[in-house]
Amino acid sequence: MCEIGLVMRSTGLWYDILNEETGQHFRGRLRGKLKLKLKKVTNPVAVGDCVEYELENESENTVAIINILPRTNFIARKAVQKAKYRHIIAANLDLAMLVVTLAMPRTSTGFIDRFLVSAELFDLPTILVFNKLDMFDEEALEILDNYMAMYEQIGYSCLKISALKNQNMEALEKMLEGKKTLITGHSGVGKSTLLNRLSPDLHLATHEVSTFANKGVHTTTFAEMFEIKPKTYVIDTPGIKELGLVDVEQDELADYFPEIREVAENCKFYNCTHIHEPHCQVIEAVRTEEIALSRYKNYLSMFYGEDNRR
Repeated sequence: MCEIGLVMRSTGLWYDILNEETGQHFRGRLRGKLKLKLKKVTNPVAVGDCVEYELENESENTVAIINILPRTNFIARKAVQKAKYRHIIAANLDLAMLVVTLAMPRTSTGFIDRFLVSAELFDLPTILVFNKLDMFDEEALEILDNYMAMYEQIGYSCLKISALKNQNMEALEKMLEGKKTLITGHSGVGKSTLLNRLSPDLHLATHEVSTFANKGVHTTTFAEMFEIKPKTYVIDTPGIKELGLVDVEQDELADYFPEIREVAENCKFYNCTHIHEPHCQVIEAVRTEEIALSRYKNYLSMFYGEDNRR
């Protein structure tokens, strides 16, 4: 008899599955026939998936996953080792929270904008959380506020916090309440510290950022979902070193930049690339600073496929 479960953790071959009706937890793996059907992905089952399963070994509490139920959405990136494959980060999400910082290790706007394009592609609402507020002096705070204003102007919610010093964490908790939220970002931006603040029982490992390399240390090795409050879930993911876009055609890229999409309606040519065409309203909007230069430069970088993933 089939049951339905929620995938809480993926470790590669095995998945932790929660039956939300009974509260039982199982270890599951994909049935062989299902593996053959699922191609061009490195992980056919992702955290957040709802799956049908059958009991395989009652004494060991293991099950066989026989079907993956349709997803409401998902977010993916290019597989690191297989260029033509995608890696599904998580599925069936209400919200994505990209944790970034302008402190150490600094998150580039190229990385932020690539993630936002991916979220737009998969129709996933996103908030930007700027962490490590405790490390900012007055000048740095002004720069931070300018970054936040740029993204808020184009429709993205932003919040500045210090997970270490517990600043603005109550506001963050309200944003997450009653949702399934993906929490992601570079290693070292403070995701584990943030999650420990949200749910102290997690006891996730944290490490200091290397001052020599200005890089974070990976503290999460696989994706895992936690229920931090009733009906409030967060998904912790391994720190993303780089983000390769998937399923974005060159001539559709502008559609995933909200401010470019809005202005592009007034361009003279319907197939305007917003790079060299005459009477391009996007180029004019960049000139008049209606569109941020950094966002436009990142659009060009993605358009030409330049390596601006970090």
